[in-house]
Amino acid sequence: MGKKTTHKFKAEVSQLLDILVHSLYTNKEIFLRELISNASDALEKARFKTQASGETDELAPEIRVTVDADAKTLTVTDTGVGMTRDELMRNIGTIAHSGTAELAKLAEQGKESLDSLIGRFGVGFYSVYMVADEVTVTTKSMDADARPIVWTSDGRTDYKLQELDEDRPHGTEITVSLKEDLASQFTNEAHLKHVVKTHSNFINFPIYVGGERVNTIQALWREPKFQIKAEQYAEFYKFLTFDSEDPFDTLHTSVDAPVQFNALMFIPRHGNDPFGLGRENRGLDLYVRRVLIEKQNKDLLPEYLGFIKGVVDTEDLPLNISRETLQDNLLMRKISSTLVKQVLDHLAKMAKDDADRYNEFWRAHGELFKAGYMDFLNKDKFAGLVRFNSSSLDDDKGLTSLADYIARAKEDQKEIYYAYGPSREALALSPHLEVFRRKHVEVLYLFEPIDEFVMDALREYEGCALVSAEHADMAKLDKFESMEKEDKPEPLSDEQKTELDKLLARMKDVLGDAVTEVKASTRLSESPVCLANPDGNVTSSMDKIMRVMSKDTSIPKKILEINPDHALIRNMLAILEKDENDPFIDQAANQLYESALLLEGYLTDPHALVGRVQDLLTKSSSWYVASGK
Repeated sequence: MGKKTTHKFKAEVSQLLDILVHSLYTNKEIFLRELISNASDALEKARFKTQASGETDELAPEIRVTVDADAKTLTVTDTGVGMTRDELMRNIGTIAHSGTAELAKLAEQGKESLDSLIGRFGVGFYSVYMVADEVTVTTKSMDADARPIVWTSDGRTDYKLQELDEDRPHGTEITVSLKEDLASQFTNEAHLKHVVKTHSNFINFPIYVGGERVNTIQALWREPKFQIKAEQYAEFYKFLTFDSEDPFDTLHTSVDAPVQFNALMFIPRHGNDPFGLGRENRGLDLYVRRVLIEKQNKDLLPEYLGFIKGVVDTEDLPLNISRETLQDNLLMRKISSTLVKQVLDHLAKMAKDDADRYNEFWRAHGELFKAGYMDFLNKDKFAGLVRFNSSSLDDDKGLTSLADYIARAKEDQKEIYYAYGPSREALALSPHLEVFRRKHVEVLYLFEPIDEFVMDALREYEGCALVSAEHADMAKLDKFESMEKEDKPEPLSDEQKTELDKLLARMKDVLGDAVTEVKASTRLSESPVCLANPDGNVTSSMDKIMRVMSKDTSIPKKILEINPDHALIRNMLAILEKDENDPFIDQAANQLYESALLLEGYLTDPHALVGRVQDLLTKSSSWYVASGK
């Protein structure tokens, strides 16, 4: 047996070890992940070396984790490339490219800086001292003349090296003498299996804990697509998500530029409630060389693609000690932008190739996907993928794209019209849509508040402006011929036009500041009145959303538009002509205004309206009886 020699750690290593030994860092189990990751790297190097030499390695590539509860030790053994004496001193005795001053600063900051240490200095091995009183590394290099070396240290100021005379197979064995308070935790095989499955489940070599192989699930994302069957994808998806059903769709990609990574993503059959518990249950699992870095990373895909489940594995990311904080945000942004493009392109292809299948996707995930209106970099792709219900469809289950709307639009129509309402039935009664129904001009139906934000963000599509039906320019609609027969009364005479001006002024006096203006309407054909926003920009539904957000419960002041051809308005003209002070005019003005408020969803106190209706019914029924009919 060779002579045992003692070597002092360099100053920066001692500082690092002092931080780790005295650390209160809670996620101490990461030391096992680091040791297994290093063992995997050693096995990869051994495989490469064997292939390069053309020789055969008699040792099976594997990683074994064993424990001795009585001795309070945990051992990690690999059959990898091993290390020579010089390599051992170089790899464990120093920290490459480190700055003593910077480490001193980190040491002053204490445990809060642990998240950045190992990623910056490449010293994952040292995390073992969060759980160890002493560590022994026994290693033999694959080099022909190499002798086994034993490295021992308590992680304080120095380490000891000794050459062994005995012959050993190549590889490395790391024995950890556990701290007293952690011994029971890290000699518990069930707990160790859980740690391996959590962090190292997809390492490319067998990992045994107490003789049982733990990592039995294949890292499918690393395999060629043409070799994988649908059943394998489904099995992996269920393992990943705990979903009992097969995935709705699978997206498997391998990218070499601008950053190298593999991704395996799934679209579930059913969506999570985006405003409930499911909102946080999103994100792709991030791996580096098959080692889990972060579960459900929230930065790889934006929230509106949060329905996507899967994994991303890259060779290029540098890591930190906990591997939960990634150092290079630029690389993450490159991966993210590439992933978003791939998902959107995949959905666009689905929509083009199979509209029914895409509609099925939309019904499951469309509500969440609509939040993509904030993704301005992908605005055009997003616009092509959103779907709406429409007046041209038979029921509320039908869906149309903006492109399909344009294809059905009338000749010379350069607007895409839309209207918000709680249901198709409600929109079918909307006074604002009467002119569209009359001229058979299609209107997109919006049922969710977020739809308003989508339209406001898009503004236009393929040269066609997105216009709210209530803000439609009547001059542009006048050029379209009416497709339904209208039972219009005789046009107003000059005297009636004068009386109409009086009626409008009288109604404004009655309603006072409740309305900004009372004017004749060009849009109405069936309803006697409707309300319109005076600014002509904000829709009624958006106005309601903004009022809810600002907790404003007041009733907005709007324009009351009157339909001069409606029988009720004509009767009011006749009554006004006979008696300017007839109380029915006041009663009808208030009733029409509050009815319009009720349709718009602004009437919070219906008592006056109900009382008026009952009074009018009483009077009209009396007239009906008196007439003898």
